[in-house]
Amino acid sequence: MSRLTYTLGKQGYLVYNAASGKYRLGTPVLSLGYTCLSGMGVRQVARPLMQELADHTGLSVALGGRDRFSMIYLECCRGDSPVTLQLDVGSHLKLTTSAMGRAYLAGLPDTERAALMDKLEAHENERSPGRWPGIRDGILQAVEEYRMKGYCLSLGAWKTEVNAAGVPYVPRDGSPVLAFNCGGPSFLLHRKTLEEDHAPRLVELVRRIDAVLFNS
Repeated sequence: MSRLTYTLGKQGYLVYNAASGKYRLGTPVLSLGYTCLSGMGVRQVARPLMQELADHTGLSVALGGRDRFSMIYLECCRGDSPVTLQLDVGSHLKLTTSAMGRAYLAGLPDTERAALMDKLEAHENERSPGRWPGIRDGILQAVEEYRMKGYCLSLGAWKTEVNAAGVPYVPRDGSPVLAFNCGGPSFLLHRKTLEEDHAPRLVELVRRIDAVLFNS
């Protein structure tokens, strides 16, 4: 491995696929420019299904990948609610507290999640000393929630006025984990609605995307 390849891999710009023995671009590349988005099969398949869910809920539905300590929006669809989240492709959310970020973490293999959690702890302690225990507990609760229900929630954890559900997408071909969310203002979107309708529909959306991409 060359020094350049090693460095790009450490930064997340290159991801090694053990199945093929080749490298592919990681999602942090998207923060440098979005021209590569058109080549992402998952985005092309996901968009009409995301819009369908956005139309049903009246809220925002987004697809994202990890960019270091954040999640970056790769696609976003909006419903017809007069009050929606003002986020679009290229927007960043906190990895540790957003529904999308928690879903991403929940979708990682245990060893990979543990290694990333160590980095997140150091990052959070550097920025906001003393907050990590609460943040960690929220992540661990989300991981358990995903294992039990297939989704996880963020109720005012990312921003006090925002509630959302998140579901990871773990591609079968070893590509990087992605995540979907569906969320909106907390005064419009309550936990019961998320749990009884929006979150299960988001789980089904991810299942349908996987079925189309892998013909199952």
